[in-house]
Amino acid sequence: MTVQSSAMENKQDEVANVDPITTEIIRHTLNSVAEQMKRTLIRTAFSPVIYEVLDFAVSIYDRNVRLLAQAPTLPIFMGTLSFCVEAAIKGVGGESTLEPGDILYINLPYATGTHPQDAALIMPVFTGANELIGYSAVKAHLLDVGGKEPYSTDTVDVFQEGTIFPGVKLYRRGERVADIYRTLLANSRMPTAIGGDVEAMVAAARVGAAGMREVVERYDAKRFAGAVERMLDHGEALVRSYLQDIPDGRYSAFGRMDSDGIRDEEIEFEVIVEVKGSNVAVDFSNAPDAREGPINCPRPDTVSASSVAIMMLAGSGDQPNQGHFRPIEVITRPGSMFEPLPPSPCFLVGWATLQAMEVIYKALATAMPERVPASSGGCILTLVPWGVREKTREPWADAMVCPVGQGAHVSGDGANSLMHISETSTRFPSAEVWEARNPWLVEKVELAQDSGGAGRYRGGLGMDISFRALEPSFVTSVIERTKNPPWGLAGGEKGRANRAVLRLPDGQFRVIGKATRVEVPVNAVLEIECGGGGGYGPSAERDEDAVRADIKEGYISEESARKHYPHVFAAVH
Repeated sequence: MTVQSSAMENKQDEVANVDPITTEIIRHTLNSVAEQMKRTLIRTAFSPVIYEVLDFAVSIYDRNVRLLAQAPTLPIFMGTLSFCVEAAIKGVGGESTLEPGDILYINLPYATGTHPQDAALIMPVFTGANELIGYSAVKAHLLDVGGKEPYSTDTVDVFQEGTIFPGVKLYRRGERVADIYRTLLANSRMPTAIGGDVEAMVAAARVGAAGMREVVERYDAKRFAGAVERMLDHGEALVRSYLQDIPDGRYSAFGRMDSDGIRDEEIEFEVIVEVKGSNVAVDFSNAPDAREGPINCPRPDTVSASSVAIMMLAGSGDQPNQGHFRPIEVITRPGSMFEPLPPSPCFLVGWATLQAMEVIYKALATAMPERVPASSGGCILTLVPWGVREKTREPWADAMVCPVGQGAHVSGDGANSLMHISETSTRFPSAEVWEARNPWLVEKVELAQDSGGAGRYRGGLGMDISFRALEPSFVTSVIERTKNPPWGLAGGEKGRANRAVLRLPDGQFRVIGKATRVEVPVNAVLEIECGGGGGYGPSAERDEDAVRADIKEGYISEESARKHYPHVFAAVH
């Protein structure tokens, strides 16, 4: 008997040991545990970027590092966490070195897939008999980990981006490792916030570990293993049922980024999507070599972006597990922009990810435009302000991401001002939270008229947002797709591109995109123009009543309507 056939028989025995109803109970219980992890982190974190924006992910893995459950937060983090678990275990010397109560810390970009501020905590889960059964994992954005700035767009190597921990034990047998913890805090401009957020992550990881242990012990390890196999097989079957309807073929599309943060020149890259039966391969082999600036995207994030993009089409709303990803293969080239090698800078990894996801849909649109949307605003328009409070002289920092218009599709208009699909469960912070925590006044948050692309179905609207500085401060902005507006599909028109302008008190202004440590004096106003989605189908085919309703609601101006939808006015006598 071969090893493969023996493993198959063992799997069949495990599956036969559990019924579908028990499987569903276990699946929902694990998802509930992940939700408890999420709530724990929200309620105990120090920083709004975690408890308000939800810039984090939590999940549960089995001993083979297969995703079992997650709570809806940041999808792009979710797809990288398995890499974090594997790399952290390797960093501390392998599975044999793990003990009950250990918690591992890692933020090495090439292993975690994101910049050093996105730190991951991994807690191995043991039964009462000290048998390793899996892992709880938390990944969250920490405001400052000792990079050259709290947030940067112009790093030239990974060493400028923050203090690197390549997989260490932050807790050993339940006790915090003092030297590691002190080193972490010593390399932050905001140690109080970092300490509070890390301890909140620890609490969330412990909740996940306790919950997983309880589930396994309640149903026993054998039945639990059978339920896991059933869960993963169901997830795989669901995605394959979608993929098999796509015509076999090799579909290609190109994306273009504004710059790499160092050189103000556009960067073009190709993504190839190859479909064979119920398998799909997403190929980044033709991507440019790793760039001088920090837009390089480590392989874990490239894999995550590809998986999330496919899952958004094929997942039917399920919270995904490892089975959903089985039909998806991601091909990268070492040393390229989508698999950089040390010490290539990676701080703006997320912005290459955003564009890659849009281009995957663009490629699939050549085969089935009725199954994918037009381009969204294509960015998260990140702002990271910081400074020193005038009264207390305490350093402060915050971070926010902004919503964009979504692309129209064969079934209707694009949604107005939602987060990019890579961050679907994150939130735009409320004005009350922003103003309570920071010396900035929110002056405007409104839908931007005429920002969505025209078409049979209109692209979603972006937002206009403006902030006034009440104290001297700095800001780093990361805004993409300022040069290349969102594309339409099937004859639909482009949406509005993204843009940011800093208006100074003396009347001068500066257009900013990727910009680090921009000085913001008192009473300067930062204006953000979030992009709109592309339209779908010829605008001449738009329903006349829909155009009139858009004018009434203020979504489009009469001037724009007359330009893009003249058939509506030609019918009026």
